[in-house]
Amino acid sequence: MSDSTVKLHYDIDAEDFTTAGEASSGVKKTLTRLGVNPELIKRISIAMYEAEINAVIHANGGFADVEITPEMVKVVISDNGPGIPCVEDAMKPGWSTASNLVREMGFGAGMGLPNMKRYTDEMYVESEVGVGTKITLIVYMNR
Repeated sequence: MSDSTVKLHYDIDAEDFTTAGEASSGVKKTLTRLGVNPELIKRISIAMYEAEINAVIHANGGFADVEITPEMVKVVISDNGPGIPCVEDAMKPGWSTASNLVREMGFGAGMGLPNMKRYTDEMYVESEVGVGTKITLIVYMNR
């Protein structure tokens, strides 16, 4: 990978399951083209997809900003949704506020935030009820 920084921006549509995953898929293609280690691509793709699908399910959509450097990949998913009342609870596997309809579609199992944490080197969640949520995911290239 060269010494330059690649910046990408994606809009995430609200409640649109047909386009959910397009941002993480686009990042995966870019990382593959840049020659990033496939294991890192897998980790980044899984974590980003989880954040992206959460924005679709819970937060009326949002956007993803991605920065790729020789040192790391940083993904920031932001939304203007309802916010997370208790991030500590939301980090518990199985905890979910997904509707029955979303669960029937195979989503909302309560593994989104735990999987984001599992597949990244650093994860930060900033959320305010009634304002929205910002999730920052970082994966280092040489760890």
